[in-house]
Amino acid sequence: MNDLIAIDCRSPAGPHRMAVRSWGSPSASQTVVCVHGLTRVSLDFTPLAERLADRYWVLAPDVVGRGESDRLADPTHYHIGQYAQDLLAMAQQLQRDRLHWVGTSMGGLIGMLLAGTPTPALEFQSLVLNDVGAVVSGPALDRIGQYLGANPHFQTFDQAQALVEKIFAGFGRHTPEQWAFLTRVVVRDDPAGGWRFHYDPAIAVPFQKAIEANAGHAADLDLWPVYDQIRVPTLLLRGALSDLLTAEVAQSMTLRGPRAQLATLPDVGHAPSLLSADQIDLVQDFIVRQSH
Repeated sequence: MNDLIAIDCRSPAGPHRMAVRSWGSPSASQTVVCVHGLTRVSLDFTPLAERLADRYWVLAPDVVGRGESDRLADPTHYHIGQYAQDLLAMAQQLQRDRLHWVGTSMGGLIGMLLAGTPTPALEFQSLVLNDVGAVVSGPALDRIGQYLGANPHFQTFDQAQALVEKIFAGFGRHTPEQWAFLTRVVVRDDPAGGWRFHYDPAIAVPFQKAIEANAGHAADLDLWPVYDQIRVPTLLLRGALSDLLTAEVAQSMTLRGPRAQLATLPDVGHAPSLLSADQIDLVQDFIVRQSH
């Protein structure tokens, strides 16, 4: 069972609200924040959150432009800096100045930015980076750009699930029930009938502008200057088949900055879905070890 909290945020274009799901009790002594990937939503973390909820207050936002959160009037503000500001607003409004962070892909980038640029308003107890790191592969970003911003209409749920299974094939093997879950949380009813993805297609605008500015291909995103400033116990999950986080970069991350603990998951690409018991165990065990 989860509750939905509205957080008041601002961008240069004006105010917006970010929806945050919570599991467990606000009276818990420690908090876990789970932040999803580029086109995913808070409900992705349901199995992990339910596992953690007996000990922690678990918060999972729908990053602005996704799920139940507002859409921005000016899509040029769909970027990591804005998302980090929104997450700081969440921490301040909910009076959570110490937290554990679990970030998948984009959610990991937001966590790296916040952990690597310390502020008195927020202290990290631990950081889990799910298949994202100090260098984000340009070719992988090109692949993501092929579907980002599309706004397909599905006559049936099965059609939606077929595309979800294609787009997110990197998640690895899943049961039909798990694929149905991964589809159900990212589609919404279309008022005209059928289904559409539950995010603003305009989240692609800054992404596409960056690619256009680089002769039609995404450049590698180098975040070593941020990562090297992190001083938080860090767990790095990498799908063994990932095209976004290379094995070389992952290995280097164990030697630099927070010297992350690396767990490589076989038969998985980008990104581990954190639905299976073994993946949840890795995250839970790491967080519990840092909960002192």
